[in-house]
Amino acid sequence: MKRVFALLLCSTMSAAVPSQTVTSPLAEEIDRAVARLEPKVVAWRRDIHQHPELGNRETRTAKLIADQLRALGLEVRTGVAHTGVVGVLRGGMPGPVVALRSELDGLPVTEQVDVPFASREKATYNGQEVGVMHACGHDNHMAMLLGVAELFAGMKDRLPGTIKFVFQPAEEGPPEGEEGGAPLMITQGVLRDPKPDAMFALHVWSKGNVGQISYRSGSIMAAADRFVITIRGRQTHGALPWGGIDPIVIGAQVVLGMQTITSRQVDVTKAPSVITVGRFAGGIRNNIVPDEVVLEGTIRTFDDAMQADIHQRIKRTVESIAASAGATADLRIVPMYPVTANDPQLTERMLPTLERVAGKANVAISTLVTGAEDFSFYQREVPGLYLFLGSNPPGVDPETSPANHSPLYAVDERVLPLGVRTLAHLAADYLFGK
Repeated sequence: MKRVFALLLCSTMSAAVPSQTVTSPLAEEIDRAVARLEPKVVAWRRDIHQHPELGNRETRTAKLIADQLRALGLEVRTGVAHTGVVGVLRGGMPGPVVALRSELDGLPVTEQVDVPFASREKATYNGQEVGVMHACGHDNHMAMLLGVAELFAGMKDRLPGTIKFVFQPAEEGPPEGEEGGAPLMITQGVLRDPKPDAMFALHVWSKGNVGQISYRSGSIMAAADRFVITIRGRQTHGALPWGGIDPIVIGAQVVLGMQTITSRQVDVTKAPSVITVGRFAGGIRNNIVPDEVVLEGTIRTFDDAMQADIHQRIKRTVESIAASAGATADLRIVPMYPVTANDPQLTERMLPTLERVAGKANVAISTLVTGAEDFSFYQREVPGLYLFLGSNPPGVDPETSPANHSPLYAVDERVLPLGVRTLAHLAADYLFGK
């Protein structure tokens, strides 16, 4: 999951009447199996949490998962997108194909949570030694998905269709200069042989309490693009600025000018958008106007057409401001993630499952989240549904608790059985109802 961002849970339930969802005949057995497996799921989570690994380097994690899946009798493929693992469980009856996805990677964060299984791991990130922590909660997702795999392995003869268990590396982004994550998983065939008819994923979330599930039909998380702007002026003495072209002043004007794009140029009633400059670098001495400055930042949008329009507006703004001062500007926009958009029909169909698992009062519509998620790439290929599970203890104000990606982010492990139940019931209800 990307960066730290806020999610507000809306208590208003969907006014649409969802289509009737078939409750699988395995429902009661699934719940009994989850209760039986809970200690094992907790143990997996703690072991993975204590030994996090960065994207495209999740070798220990991948081996642990592959060994567990093989022991359950699944068809296992390893080395997908460097360290990804895919397990295939074929039911005893013909039917559709469902894919369930978890991430593998941790973050370059030094853990500050006081638990016996806290991470003490170190790694090299961008040439620097860093602490490594599952600060986003992917350890929980892996443990949940392993629990679902063991659960269904014990009843596969009565299962119609096939379940693909997708354990994906580098969701937080691959290292500089490397490919990885969902795009490389897709390129290397994760959605083929067999192709899923639907795909589900969930994420533990600091802005909700254990027991709560939030969802949204259509766009739920933003597209993310990275931009790099290089403004070239002409160096001169700081006491004689008229003798050159000051790229720092021009860069400041560019920062302000880009903010008018989101506040004054695009229709804010259609969808929100964000343009943030996160890096402004230039100059080496207090009394020298430098030759150039570099600005880097991010663009967040929820609509493809608006995304393309904002790209054009940024280009026009940057180049026009630079030209007006006699400078030149080079703009590079790097698409990172498309919009995470839940398939409306799939969302409507599975809503009764969510309400049965968590209780109707605990299922709420999420507001739009300006963070990004590479599950979006799968959703461009197959119908997908992405959910949030609250991870704070009941009664804790989510606005005061450490957020995902914080070194203090802690998960109430009571979310683990709910996550296993949610994924298992979504898969079973879909397979039996297709």
